[in-house]
Amino acid sequence: MMKKIFSASWVSLVLLFMYLPIIILAVYSFTDSTTIGAIRNFSLSNYETLFTTPELLNMIIGTLVLALVVSLLSVVLGTTGAIGAFYSKKVPRAFIRNANQIPVVNAEVVTGFAICILLIVVFGVDKSTFIPLVIGQVSLCAPFVYLSVVPKLVQMDNSLYEAALDLGATPAKALFKVIIPQIMPGIVSGFMLSITLSLDDYFITTYTKPASFDTISTYVVNATKGAQTSIKTALWALSTIIFALVILIVLVNYFKSSRRAGEEK
Repeated sequence: MMKKIFSASWVSLVLLFMYLPIIILAVYSFTDSTTIGAIRNFSLSNYETLFTTPELLNMIIGTLVLALVVSLLSVVLGTTGAIGAFYSKKVPRAFIRNANQIPVVNAEVVTGFAICILLIVVFGVDKSTFIPLVIGQVSLCAPFVYLSVVPKLVQMDNSLYEAALDLGATPAKALFKVIIPQIMPGIVSGFMLSITLSLDDYFITTYTKPASFDTISTYVVNATKGAQTSIKTALWALSTIIFALVILIVLVNYFKSSRRAGEEK
């Protein structure tokens, strides 16, 4: 009994430590307070500023478009890499697996510097374009797609692919009709993870983005260095919306998984 109470108390303490700051921020986003510490009147002014300020709207839309493009490219590269490695011989498969670990464990600041030096300094790519930024973020996200897809490849019934080939399907048709549907949960997980990584990335984006472009992460950091108070507090509202969307996505996935598990039983 005491063990259960201790375990429940410990879990509750960890969850409180993780989510209490976000909850406090969400509460303040619905007030007209200019600093954390003194709650004033209830107000939706922060949300009004967020959705009526062209600078903030352009930043949000640009960030979402970038995240979508990067995630789609990462899914294509990560999925094809995982499938190629899975059906390769032992030595190439091990090489690809180990090479994929480097971007995952490597510090983002190192990756950002490397992409910046390689593309902008060595190859002379114009930094005013989005090419270095997209390549930099894809190099960050694609390895995580690979890691999301590989377990699904291991779990799938490979005999279905071989049966499709025996029945006359071409390798390409068997790929799209048999393999892709079986590993789709891993692809979707990699896609969602790529969006999260793109939205959250700061170091790679800082070193590779055009000077006139900001993502949510770079904008928030720069906003703390001298932006108007109304802009700073509007970012509280933005943080609250992002957190609410994440909670909604998690709940939807949970209920879908629970329903699927119930149907399988």
